[in-house]
Amino acid sequence: MLTCHSDVQFLNFLQNELEVSQEYIAVALKKSELDDGPLPMLLWQYGLVTLEQLERIFDWLENRN
Repeated sequence: MLTCHSDVQFLNFLQNELEVSQEYIAVALKKSELDDGPLPMLLWQYGLVTLEQLERIFDWLENRN
């Protein structure tokens, strides 16, 4: 369950900037609970985001810190 403000910001970024569907995000979140993997990599691994989108995700994560 996401409770951290930065997690909500990240999900908003995925939906609003990258136009990743809520269904894709839900799939990746479920997989992250089972596989204990990082959400960005799971999104890419399961073909839910492109390599370009993955790069934008990493850029966003780096710049928010």
